[in-house]
Amino acid sequence: MKPWNEITHYAGLDWARDHHAVVIVDQTGKIVSEFEFSHNLKGWKTFSEKTSAFANLAVTLETNQGIVVAQLLQRNYLVYPINPVAAESYRKRKVPSGTKTDFFDAWSLAEGLRMDGSNWKGLQPSDELTVQLRLLCRDEITLIENRTQLVNQLQQALVEYYPAALEGFNDWTMPSTWDFIIEFPTSEVLVKAGKRRWEKFLHTHKLWRPDTAANRLEIFARADQFQGSPAAIKAKSQMALSLCKLLRTLQQQLDEYRRQIETLFESHPGHEMFGSLPGAKKMLAPRLLAAIGTDPNRYGNEAGVLQAFAGTAPISFESGQISKVRIRRACDTFLRHTMHLWADCFRHASAWGGVYYQNKRKAGMSHACALRCLGQRLLKIVFRMIETKTPYDAELHARNQQKHGSWILKLMDKPTAA
Repeated sequence: MKPWNEITHYAGLDWARDHHAVVIVDQTGKIVSEFEFSHNLKGWKTFSEKTSAFANLAVTLETNQGIVVAQLLQRNYLVYPINPVAAESYRKRKVPSGTKTDFFDAWSLAEGLRMDGSNWKGLQPSDELTVQLRLLCRDEITLIENRTQLVNQLQQALVEYYPAALEGFNDWTMPSTWDFIIEFPTSEVLVKAGKRRWEKFLHTHKLWRPDTAANRLEIFARADQFQGSPAAIKAKSQMALSLCKLLRTLQQQLDEYRRQIETLFESHPGHEMFGSLPGAKKMLAPRLLAAIGTDPNRYGNEAGVLQAFAGTAPISFESGQISKVRIRRACDTFLRHTMHLWADCFRHASAWGGVYYQNKRKAGMSHACALRCLGQRLLKIVFRMIETKTPYDAELHARNQQKHGSWILKLMDKPTAA
């Protein structure tokens, strides 16, 4: 990457789905080029031709990922991503009237890069393995969210015609519950099936439990005594069947995604590091690796940057005699969500993690706030791991706690490595 003092021209790129607007300014702020191009092969060739006259060019845009960024990096442009909130502030500074056009958006981005870009961090291309893992993990979460929407629709349909099914099962994300609806789509079919088929279904799907079986069988036996109207049963049972079949297909794709993620994670150089994290297990370890990566330079070799990136580091608000601390909203939401889940698992898997969490709760913090505080501490450990390229060492961490007189140890009955 070229040093900042060698950059002579600054381009703002306002991107969209099918076309992009570009404004290029020189070191004095004079607009030397402005144009639009289509988001296709011909359009990108046009972009390359129109920018070829500016050898020392830096480009800024409101994203750090996606096909537009990939095209810029493939063509060896210097890319400086900017947060959309900051981009809006630059636009308001250049156009206080509130006028918003593609040209003004691109121009304000270019001017922001020209004036303040020396303090911005250029985008470094990630290795292909990490990028692929990150995309797979993000898409897996999208599919899980889609599954949740379908499950909610299924439960609403059952409320309207089949209350006994909802009473008999609690977790409707389990494939066995969808199979139940497919095999017994209405309460009438369920009651006619009889006790032997009910027992067979519960045993086949490994749902037979001595403490719940009798209650479930009793619910099945009286299912037709409380149900929807005949019209609702005919209509909504079709909806429920359709949703269950969709969920079955979606679950197959989720299982395939999980297999690919685990295979890719096993082959990644950072597998040993992130696989050693307590509580991460098979689900969260790949996500943590995908979200954080293994290059400390990405965060300017500062743990605080990673913590801010993940949203665990709070922001300060001070005005006159007012001094407050607020949650950081501008962050990588994928990493924030992953850290929330991991911190919750870590407090159960680690002795000191559990003590730390309980102490924050006793101090009056909410569950989510206590997990953010724990996540803040965990990210400092993870950053040190990717700096030294070493896995998590429970014994080393316990010794460091003793060495520095950690207050956590004072709250524990005895130092415990975890």
